[in-house]
Amino acid sequence: MSIEVGSKLQGKITGITNFGAFVELPEGKTGLVHISEVADNYVKDINEHLTVGDEVTVKVINVGEDGKVGLSIKKAKDNPKQDRRKKNNNPKNNRDNTESFEAKMNRFLKESEDRLASLRKHTESKRGGRGAKKG
Repeated sequence: MSIEVGSKLQGKITGITNFGAFVELPEGKTGLVHISEVADNYVKDINEHLTVGDEVTVKVINVGEDGKVGLSIKKAKDNPKQDRRKKNNNPKNNRDNTESFEAKMNRFLKESEDRLASLRKHTESKRGGRGAKKG
């Protein structure tokens, strides 16, 4: 079976790096699952999701001219729409939707003013402040 874009394959995790995981595919080929293609949500540490030796189902998302195979675990799942619905039920998302525009603007303005004041404080101290030179 040749490795073609769009095909789903079974593989075994052979190595993990900070940017992704290497998967051994049929016919002895190896592909890379980038950290952004491991799960539907943000993955800070890939080791929390995968370990060496795990059997995974992957979808081929690209095959480079140099033979490099790009893989995705999250696109190999059968129901990606169901995962999106779970995201929308997140309480954090609901809070943002129920907060009024005025409340969002007030919060944004306060945070902006705080950041600007802190920035001014640090830049003025590095330039020597606004005081007159002592003669």
